[in-house]
Amino acid sequence: MTEDSVRLDTDESGLARALPRPSHGHDEIQGVPFRPVGFRDDDLPTALERSARWLREVQEWLGEPVDVIGVHLDYDDSPGGIYYEVKLLCNDEDLAGVPIALRQRAAQGTAD
Repeated sequence: MTEDSVRLDTDESGLARALPRPSHGHDEIQGVPFRPVGFRDDDLPTALERSARWLREVQEWLGEPVDVIGVHLDYDDSPGGIYYEVKLLCNDEDLAGVPIALRQRAAQGTAD
């Protein structure tokens, strides 16, 4: 039995190199199987708007909706802390570009 492999262009953390990254300095993609992608701001609507903008960019890049298993809202009321953090729990395979690679492989298979 042979296994078909899918070639992915990922960085050392397993994310696709072409994946749009959150643009604000307080936002980040964290590293767990369903990766929390955090958007932090003292203004909740601003954090939500940045998360929505990032989701649209990734959906356009991915060519399909991103698998988001949950949305988590947290806050930090410590002195000097950024108050709100919106976390989107995103599928690791989507962030690595697996759907793109599978479509490319299928297209190559039909071209052969």
